[in-house]
Amino acid sequence: MIRTLYLACIALFVLSGVASSKEPKELFNGKDLTGWDGDSRVWGVEDGAIVGHTKDVPLKANTFLIWKGGDVKDFKLTCKFKLEGGNSGIQYRSKVIDPDQWIVGGYQADMDGENKYTGILYEERGRGILTNRGDKHTTNKDKSKDKTESIGNADELAKAIHQNDWNEYVVEARGIHLKHSINGKLMSETIDHDKEHRADSGVLALQVHANLPMPMTVHFRDIKLEELEPAASKDGSSKTSKK
Repeated sequence: MIRTLYLACIALFVLSGVASSKEPKELFNGKDLTGWDGDSRVWGVEDGAIVGHTKDVPLKANTFLIWKGGDVKDFKLTCKFKLEGGNSGIQYRSKVIDPDQWIVGGYQADMDGENKYTGILYEERGRGILTNRGDKHTTNKDKSKDKTESIGNADELAKAIHQNDWNEYVVEARGIHLKHSINGKLMSETIDHDKEHRADSGVLALQVHANLPMPMTVHFRDIKLEELEPAASKDGSSKTSKK
């Protein structure tokens, strides 16, 4: 009897574990832009990677390739990127501001060709730079209550980022806790207590930057999205706080 109960408990534990775990979803098929929407002059697929460029394309504003699979909330996104000059980024929990021009605003895992900003948290068309590389930053509606702690040296962390070559970017968002890592190194961490401006859900998108002095090209591949269980937060988890 005891052995039967023991085995039943193990079976229940295993089944509950399977039910709560979610396998990462491939967002890019490696062949074409099925499932994505953007300016066809800017975005395409080459050698199994999404490619965005500004060569011979006059852009009046930053433009984005928007994933059409629905809003993301609590998640872990993993992808590989290669940036040749210019500036790009991964938008998440963002809003489509102009669907006809593919303009998006919101949280951005930033990257640039000179690695000055790669790894930071930037809010496109919003609060601007929220957290620099090497920092853990806590935001508040009252900016005087913001707090910044060091998690590493920005210049040393930049050495882990390969210029003009492939890198792995990991973006993790759980409740108000946002983390950016590149090539296994935590680049920035944010606790966003600013209820008025923060976002709990929104679209994913990839950026090509406008008004650059020289043309740029960015490549993305192996884009995987893993949904995470919502994290409880004292000031309102992703279950209860508003966008």
